[in-house]
Amino acid sequence: MMDKNMNIENIAKEVFKIESKEIANLSSLLTDDFKNAIKSIYESNGKFIISGMGKSGIIGKKIAATLASTGTPSFFLHPAEAYHGDLGMIEKEDILLLISNSGETDEVLKLIPFLKSQGNITISMSGNPQSTLGTNTDYHLNIAIEREACPLNLAPTSSTTAALVMGDAIAVALMKLRDFKDENFAKFHPGGSLGRKLLTTVNFVMKKDNLPICDSESSIKDIINKITDGKCGLVIVVDNENIKGVITDGDIRRAMETKQDEFFSLEAKDIMSINPKLIKANEKLIQASEAMSEAKINSLIVVDESDKLTGIVQMYDLGV
Repeated sequence: MMDKNMNIENIAKEVFKIESKEIANLSSLLTDDFKNAIKSIYESNGKFIISGMGKSGIIGKKIAATLASTGTPSFFLHPAEAYHGDLGMIEKEDILLLISNSGETDEVLKLIPFLKSQGNITISMSGNPQSTLGTNTDYHLNIAIEREACPLNLAPTSSTTAALVMGDAIAVALMKLRDFKDENFAKFHPGGSLGRKLLTTVNFVMKKDNLPICDSESSIKDIINKITDGKCGLVIVVDNENIKGVITDGDIRRAMETKQDEFFSLEAKDIMSINPKLIKANEKLIQASEAMSEAKINSLIVVDESDKLTGIVQMYDLGV
């Protein structure tokens, strides 16, 4: 039965304290092996393959996923499955990262003879540089910790966090060497919000049918009806296919307050905002988002290359 006096919040804080201390200590364990390993991966024409058993394997899968999405061709290979037929997935140009906190995991060690015979560059990640794994690979990344966050000092907690952070360091170092930009990231994440903003153009999301349009001599009544029917919160003022201005529901409210006596005799040209913000239909959503944020508005008028009205794009269309 749980002790009612136990402070659950303090337990969480203690875990954070222990693991953050272990992470901070990693920088003191770095050697030239890290720099040389990164250089080898960067200059390689092959893939970067990660392997590990148990919790190390789970961390390895995450590291491989991070690398693959940030410009380094990478995948995870289960060591037991590799030893039972999947070694054929490893080509001579590939570099292997083998993860084992103890450095003595049998399934991982069994891969080394094959990798040595094929001439693969190998990198190990363990908490013991003098382990069998550490002394039989080309480069060793030390992830030694003083204690696990587990109160029994048994369950992999601090050690898996250290391995994960070391993997992130590898990925970020390679990103910087490759000058990997947000555009590159988006290409590997077309389904995410960033990919959507950076790769999708305005014409794919804009409203283009039944646009709320009036001319400069339209009455207040017609303008209000157009705004209501258009459901965009605005009406575009167009004369002879030329965009003259825009009227928002906010413009209507302000006109009611400042021009009460003449309000119902006003025409579109009397209250419209001239020089409305425009965007080309072939511009990216990220440019639309930036334009709206800069102007502090939530809608843009979309035009073609001849600046003719094509549609309306609004902030909620961007999926941000």
